[in-house]
Amino acid sequence: MVYKMKVAGIERDLPLCPINDDLYIGAFILFGDVELTEKSAEALYAKAPEHDVMITAESKGIPLIHAMCRLSGKNRYVLARKSIKLYMRDVVSCVTKSITTGTVQTLYIDGSDAEYIKGKRVLIVDDVISTGGSLLSLEKLVREAGGEIVGKMAILAEGDAIGRQDIQYLAPLPLFDKNGNPI
Repeated sequence: MVYKMKVAGIERDLPLCPINDDLYIGAFILFGDVELTEKSAEALYAKAPEHDVMITAESKGIPLIHAMCRLSGKNRYVLARKSIKLYMRDVVSCVTKSITTGTVQTLYIDGSDAEYIKGKRVLIVDDVISTGGSLLSLEKLVREAGGEIVGKMAILAEGDAIGRQDIQYLAPLPLFDKNGNPI
C-alpha cells in the first residue's frame, strides 16, 4: 500500500508502514532524494522567521537542515544526536519518544553547540512532526542551552499535528487504518 502525495511541487508515493495492527503511517524519506530535499528546503525556508541558528534531531532532518542552512548563507547548524560521541563534552540531554522510533530515546547536544545557541534566535526544523515528542525534546534542549525559540517547522505535519497552531509546515500527512484509508 502507498499514499500518493505532493509537497513542494514534487509527487511521491509513500509506502504505508504499520505502527500497530490498526495504525499505519506514510513513510516520508528524504535520504537519497535530492530533488525532494532541495525543493522542500526552498519552500520551507521561504516561510522561515528571522533566526540566528537552526537545530534538528538526528537523523532524517539532517539533509533538510543542511539544505536550509545553505540557503540561509550561514555556515553552521546544530544537530541533536541520538548517542554521545567521543568528541562531545559538557553534553546537554533530553529524553524523547518518537512515533517512528517507538521507544524512549535520549537526544544530546555538545556543550560547544549549547554555548553557540545561548542568547540566539533558534529555528527548530524537522522532516515530519507527528506526536511532537522529538519537537518537545528539541525545545527543552534549546531552552536549557539559553536559546530563544522563534519558530518550529517541518515539511509535513502528521495526524494530530495537522491542527497545531504553533508549527509551520508545507503539507498535511494523514494517519491510516489497516486498509490504507486516511483516518
